Amino acid sequence: MGFNIANAALRLVSGAYILNSGIGKLRMPAESAEGLQSMASNAIPQVEKVEPAVFAKALAFGEIAVGSALLTPFIPSRLAGLGLGAFAAGLVATYLKTPGLTESDGIRPTPNGVPMAKDFWLAGIAAALVFGRGKAKTKIKEVAAKK
Repeated sequence: MGFNIANAALRLVSGAYILNSGIGKLRMPAESAEGLQSMASNAIPQVEKVEPAVFAKALAFGEIAVGSALLTPFIPSRLAGLGLGAFAAGLVATYLKTPGLTESDGIRPTPNGVPMAKDFWLAGIAAALVFGRGKAKTKIKEVAAKK
């Protein structure tokens, strides 16, 4: 497992962002937790069965775990990317299923949807981490391997 500067950049940016977001949710006020839970329930209806404060803590710990995994260098990029992909899928689903966040085409954001639409970049980073090459091969290495 070699060091890849492209993966490191993707992991650093997304990991720091998500970790900070999770830490910020640890002391979320009850009203904010209720609003967040209401939005999440558009994509995952079972979320409504959980107390808002418990939901907010679980979301905070989940974000902290995903952010930490991305920032931990010995966790393989593909594994960290899978975690990020699951997290991003939830965010994208919430964006797409929450009324008033998308235009009539169901994709383009309304002014209210712009803050959530930006989460598509997390899905792109996850895809790059999962499907990207772990280590760049040079022609010299390929030729040497054939000998």
